[in-house]
Amino acid sequence: MSAMTKKAQNFKKSKTGLWMSIGTTAFGAISVAKQAKLARQDNDTLRLVDAAVSAAAIVTGLAILYRELKRLGDEDVLLG
Repeated sequence: MSAMTKKAQNFKKSKTGLWMSIGTTAFGAISVAKQAKLARQDNDTLRLVDAAVSAAAIVTGLAILYRELKRLGDEDVLLG
């Protein structure tokens, strides 16, 4: 296995990979906001509950990714 392949496999464990994951997770919040807005307009309680649960999942996911980013510290796999 080449060094480049090993670096590519460890991308998710790098700072860059974590920032990318944070960005894509946060981007999902736009969809949840639209879903909540439509649910409020239609007075659809079930869709509103679904949007709330999805928002909670996004917040939890962002918190986990932030914790991993803090744990990683200065040990960036791609720079090493």
